[in-house]
Amino acid sequence: MPPNAIYLTGDSWSVENVTYRLYGVQACLRGTSFTNGHGVKRDCGEASLAMLVALTRDLRPQCYNAVEAPQTRTVFVFCVAIPTTGAGAGSRIDLGTALIATGFAFASLKPDGQPVHPPYWVAEEVAAQSKAGLWAFADLPDPNAIILRTLQRPAGTEPTSPAHAAAPTPDTPQQP
Repeated sequence: MPPNAIYLTGDSWSVENVTYRLYGVQACLRGTSFTNGHGVKRDCGEASLAMLVALTRDLRPQCYNAVEAPQTRTVFVFCVAIPTTGAGAGSRIDLGTALIATGFAFASLKPDGQPVHPPYWVAEEVAAQSKAGLWAFADLPDPNAIILRTLQRPAGTEPTSPAHAAAPTPDTPQQP
């Protein structure tokens, strides 16, 4: 991850006008909120973003291209870190798995509801069951549910509830 990376969302960053997205990872959507343990509403997308920044700065992962979308100047990547010190020294840490397992991101789903990368779905299930990270909050806005509802809504129709109003923004495109 180059030092000049500009973090965009909890699953993407930009370097020299190219957007990099973690393949198979969906961050919380900006503009959606959850109520933290102190009863304060917080932006879910910002929480995902903060965790991505923290993990990339701590782990210093190397990223590898998975799929390129030249028309949108987007590269989907897998990122892996191999710590050299501490309890995890020598182990291989996948950044997507780390974000999802800690409860600050989700496994991306295809329009048919199937996971883009099944191992991430397993990590999400474990995080949800253990109430890790954002899963600890009852009003967690599941970004996949929001995206799938938006995709299933007929073109030109308006959202019918506040939950539907948090449709994906241009900085949160659906994974291939």
